[in-house]
Amino acid sequence: MDRYEKNHHPTFKALRNIDLNLLTIFEAVYIHKGIVNAAKVLNLTPSAISQSIQKLRSTFPDPLFIRKGQGVTPTAYAAHLHEYISQGFESILCALDINNNYEKERIITVACSPTSGALLMPRIYSAIQKVNPKLSVRNVPVAERQLSQFQADIAIDNRHHHGPGINSHKLFDDRLVAVCRHDHPNAESIFSANDIHGVNYTFLIMQEELLADTRQLINELLPNRQITFSSYNLLAIVSMLSTSELIGFMPYKIFEMFSHQFGLKTVECERLSAIPLGTTMHFNKLSSRDAILQEVIDAIIHEFEKV
Repeated sequence: MDRYEKNHHPTFKALRNIDLNLLTIFEAVYIHKGIVNAAKVLNLTPSAISQSIQKLRSTFPDPLFIRKGQGVTPTAYAAHLHEYISQGFESILCALDINNNYEKERIITVACSPTSGALLMPRIYSAIQKVNPKLSVRNVPVAERQLSQFQADIAIDNRHHHGPGINSHKLFDDRLVAVCRHDHPNAESIFSANDIHGVNYTFLIMQEELLADTRQLINELLPNRQITFSSYNLLAIVSMLSTSELIGFMPYKIFEMFSHQFGLKTVECERLSAIPLGTTMHFNKLSSRDAILQEVIDAIIHEFEKV
């Protein structure tokens, strides 16, 4: 048993020993200041309410409520309980959000690669804030079966996400370009020469099958090229390109994002025109049942339809 299980086992054990329905009755009695009033609100008999309070008294070391006139007054211990129980109920109702209340705060989880996140998240965040400023956005890495296991609301990726429960919408098309520093000594002749293998290249290491199709096409067009620097971090590759004679490959929109700050330029290579790059948004078909999430999806689609 790991530390997490050890730390949380007493919590679950304690909760099993408490009928959580009794806490609802406790709150009703506390707020309405009487057993009769609580019984009316909960559509129960006063006797049932009294029995429930008696059960709570056997759980907590306190009488909880003291009779006062026609009603009851809470003890100091009951007031202490109320502070925590009311916050817990509010959090639970907010999380359930059965009626898609637009006034409640909610987190929308968007999965994408770090590079795509740097490029796309400012526009996505702005689009979401326009339709519902109460929403928060959490950006996480893309992972396998993320949508089918409901670990993300939306995934934005260059690869295909297959599955009967997945919908997809292409946000935009891009193209792959060869990139080097702006004052590279022989950039203009690299791909026009017969021997392109005397040049050193960078290589972006991606997790699992991300961009696997694109990588395969590059390998077919430029086989046996000499890769002398590889990294999982595109920012590291961009920095290397700006300070060496290396040649790298990246989507044109990513090049635009880094070109000015790092002094980069593209290298003409007709072979790369055969490599299409599409960025697609994927989401569960069940999202249509969630009015708030569907509005977010529509807002993102509209954002990227702009010219």
